[in-house]
Amino acid sequence: TQQNFDEYEPTQAGRAIEDFVDAHLSNWYVRLCRRRFWKGEYEHDKICAYQTLYECLETLSKLMAPVAPFFADWLFTNLNNVSKRFANDSVHHTDFSKPDEAVIDIDLEKRMQLAQDISSLILSLRKKVNLKVRQPLQKVFIPALDSTMASRIKKVEEIIKAETNIKEVDVLGAENDFIKKKAKANFKTLGKKLGPKMKWAAEKIAAFDNTVIDKILDGEYLLNPGFEKNAEEPIIITSEDLEISTDEIPGYEVAVKGSLTVALDIMITDDLKKEGDAREFVNRIQGIRKDSGFNLTDRIEVTVSENGRLQPSLIQYKDYICAEILADSLAFLPILNNGIEIEVNDVSLNVNVLKKG
Repeated sequence: TQQNFDEYEPTQAGRAIEDFVDAHLSNWYVRLCRRRFWKGEYEHDKICAYQTLYECLETLSKLMAPVAPFFADWLFTNLNNVSKRFANDSVHHTDFSKPDEAVIDIDLEKRMQLAQDISSLILSLRKKVNLKVRQPLQKVFIPALDSTMASRIKKVEEIIKAETNIKEVDVLGAENDFIKKKAKANFKTLGKKLGPKMKWAAEKIAAFDNTVIDKILDGEYLLNPGFEKNAEEPIIITSEDLEISTDEIPGYEVAVKGSLTVALDIMITDDLKKEGDAREFVNRIQGIRKDSGFNLTDRIEVTVSENGRLQPSLIQYKDYICAEILADSLAFLPILNNGIEIEVNDVSLNVNVLKKG
């Protein structure tokens, strides 16, 4: 942002701010920290969550001040009226923020980017096969290019599992034979480089294995044709020169983004189906709580009409359901009068939700 402003590129600076707020702060940090914001007393972890958010908002008010002066001042004033951190009456009377190199953690940033990219790929596969995020799935396989990538994935696997509702993240080695990638030459880009050597290069590319393909996707790869005692210049193959696909794996859906590949187990067992029913039920009751104007901490009692299809799921996951919806009881009746009709995985139920106290 500083560099863009210095180069009189306010549009680029504004887009960088927008990308940070939308992709990283709002849709990632704030959303993933909701339980930290809501939970219990104002103690260490909760304080850390709020202070991190506060610092981001305060810094953003300074960064956007040159291009959004009135909103930036409104944001800064509202924050500063509470914290009293600055004696200045306006954001425009403060110094522009400067990066603190000492607190930049590149490895953490790369781990979080991996978590976001992996989650995005898994969610895209769910959408492709029409599996809601509330339906738990058992496993995802992720090949790692090296031990560093494998370690980074392991450190964020709990985030990935929570974000995508997957029970297991299995990290594979780059040389694994479970997910087999195939490369085809991109004739549009390589034809201009190679001319008559195109056919020879296409045959070589078709023989690439996972390791070679991943190296190219992660950077560059030199392919020397070896004509006339190596008189020819080496051919530089980049990711743009390849068309990547994967072999079909029964029961799995595979997605590729650059050097990142995920194979999602889409088989739904009976237990996974029941847990999915419970999660959908929780979602419907939470909607009723919100529509009824209940406070977040209000305890409730829930009565449900009996149903042979869903009742086993709700009974098996009763403790989970009650904990999520703050219910002191979850009971079933043959007939429920004056209930609210809800639909859970294409099954209709009547429910009664009463606030205690």
